[in-house]
Amino acid sequence: MFDVLIRNALVFDGRGHAPQKLDVGILAGKISQLAPSISAPARQVVDANGLWLTPGFVDIHTHYDLEVEVAPGLSESVRHGVTTVLMGNCSLSVACGDPGDLADIFQRVETLPRPLIQRWLAQAARWTSLGRYLDHLAQLPLGPNVAVLLGHSALRVKVMGLARSVSAHATPAEISAMRALADEGLAAGFCGLSVDMVHWHKVHGAWAGRALPSHHANYAEYAALADACRERDAIFQVTPNPERQQSVWHILRLGAGHWRRPPLRMTLLSALDIDTQPLLWRLYAPLLWCYNRLLGNNLRMQTLTEPFTLYSDGPITPLFEEFPSGVQLNNTDTPDQRRALWQTPGFKEQFAADWQRPGIKTFHRDFARILIVTAPQAAWQGQTVAAVAAELGMPAMALFIKLLSEADTAFRWQASGANNRAGIRQQLMSQPYILPGFTDAGAHGANLAYFDGAVSLLRQAVQTGFMPVERAVARVTGEPAAWLNLDVGVLAIGKRADLALLDPAALAQARPEPLLEQADELGGMPRMVNREQTPPVRAVWVAGKPLLDQGKPLPALGREQAGQLLRPRTPIHGRNAVQQRYRDRISDLQYDHGLERYWDIFVMKHQSWPNIWLHVLAVILMYGSALIAVFSLNPWWLLGVPLSNLLGQFGHARFEPSHVDGRDALFSWRAMHALLKLAALALSGRYAAELARVQARVKP
Repeated sequence: MFDVLIRNALVFDGRGHAPQKLDVGILAGKISQLAPSISAPARQVVDANGLWLTPGFVDIHTHYDLEVEVAPGLSESVRHGVTTVLMGNCSLSVACGDPGDLADIFQRVETLPRPLIQRWLAQAARWTSLGRYLDHLAQLPLGPNVAVLLGHSALRVKVMGLARSVSAHATPAEISAMRALADEGLAAGFCGLSVDMVHWHKVHGAWAGRALPSHHANYAEYAALADACRERDAIFQVTPNPERQQSVWHILRLGAGHWRRPPLRMTLLSALDIDTQPLLWRLYAPLLWCYNRLLGNNLRMQTLTEPFTLYSDGPITPLFEEFPSGVQLNNTDTPDQRRALWQTPGFKEQFAADWQRPGIKTFHRDFARILIVTAPQAAWQGQTVAAVAAELGMPAMALFIKLLSEADTAFRWQASGANNRAGIRQQLMSQPYILPGFTDAGAHGANLAYFDGAVSLLRQAVQTGFMPVERAVARVTGEPAAWLNLDVGVLAIGKRADLALLDPAALAQARPEPLLEQADELGGMPRMVNREQTPPVRAVWVAGKPLLDQGKPLPALGREQAGQLLRPRTPIHGRNAVQQRYRDRISDLQYDHGLERYWDIFVMKHQSWPNIWLHVLAVILMYGSALIAVFSLNPWWLLGVPLSNLLGQFGHARFEPSHVDGRDALFSWRAMHALLKLAALALSGRYAAELARVQARVKP
């Protein structure tokens, strides 16, 4: 008897294959059977006729580190089909360091409300080790699965103390201590580390207005932590400093591999179509292609699946962290403090000058695109600041300062600064080296709501056809899971039954604007949420346990454990072992294929017949030109040798984007032997049988 039997669903496997109409049997938390018709009994039978069944979505960028402690069901993500979250991003973590110091970091940079901070502090514990922290997470009644990055800011606070961590470079001894902690955490099961260089990510409390601890590191400190990840092929998540363009160069240096060291598995925030830099998006694809395909590195960027729209409560907003007077406003705790600041001689003039100052900025500051959501004057709601100012016959800047200084947080406004061009946004989501995600779930609760990021990608695929639905599903399930080295995201026999049941008719409807409502599970604090009259996600199972039905969370969510702590699927340690994994990967997502012989790996890299025949031609050209050069005594014929190499590279670029190791591409005896064998088998008609033999041996 099955625990759950889902009948008549259109099943997407998360690997990008065409969907099939199947019955799915679940037993003991795993997929037990897939067949066109299953007649066995089950404790729960679900008729999914007309619905889609997909692997649960993988959210690659969340800040649930505090919320998971007080509301481990993470219900807002589960509502939208998310069954795995990665937290610990942007250098933020509670795995080590003084809880009070960590609270000061989280409260400001992620704009978390004070009640949530206080609730967490009331129960916060000091972990005796990083492994104990992971053990603690594993015991929580998790809704979705949780994977964790170790935050660099937390490491700095632990080793240096908060005061030095936000004001000084680390000493060599302190860097060694951080490296040792990083090694300890990665060995215990953290998926990697995160660092942050953004200047407008600030801390709260006694050091209010200082940039995050991670921002104050030098290159040597970042490099030491990157090497800790490199030794285990762990994730290194990094956010560059938009104020210092050379930070991107430093990041690329950190990630680069060469003959003696493997590349770094690195993810970079973020690939956005930024309004203030409308041509920047054109650089992402060629940069990533050259960095990954030509140079053999392993970099992924992240993008939002929606326009980047932020809601702000008067002068308390992350958008103001970009300029000095805005930082001063965010330093305040009460309306009285802000009123006193506005009344300070010269402050309003300073604010206006900061607002208009030229230079690199991520927020456009265009009053014609700043929408009034709520204001004391109800008639202004829904209009732009520029439009209302024109009606009143006053400068838009004067009106904006008046609303900020007099109405304070009763003035709520909205601005969108990136990903507003749908066609470009969809191009970014289609790029193989850009991961759709970056939802920031668990942070900026009153500012934004992208819990439905994966659903939004599917919605756009359904409505515009810019991407086949099966690939859209893979982009938010199997692809990110494989790159993150997590054993989730695939719907296949023997895999975890982390599933989402979707209504395609609901995906055809427009996405509504997010709402601000009281989050009961977080003590009634206000939070932006995504709500629809007909939710696209009808049901969710994690490890076969039902957590959502008819779009509504079930009572078990957050009370009974369903998700688990996820550690890397294939832990590995040692530079040589990592280097071998990279040399022998089949593609940029297929590292651990179970093949040991190089010939078998070579065959899996040559499955496309046009590419195979181009390689046969290249072998004939290489040896033929060399022989002709010898017998004719004409060295010009030797130009056929590098030309043959280029022919093979063209075959991969045009027909089969599998990985080609740099050493094998230039010259290696193993590659030479494999090429000759491929040519002989292809010309004798035996290569198809050899390909089928090897394909059958690849680990699913």
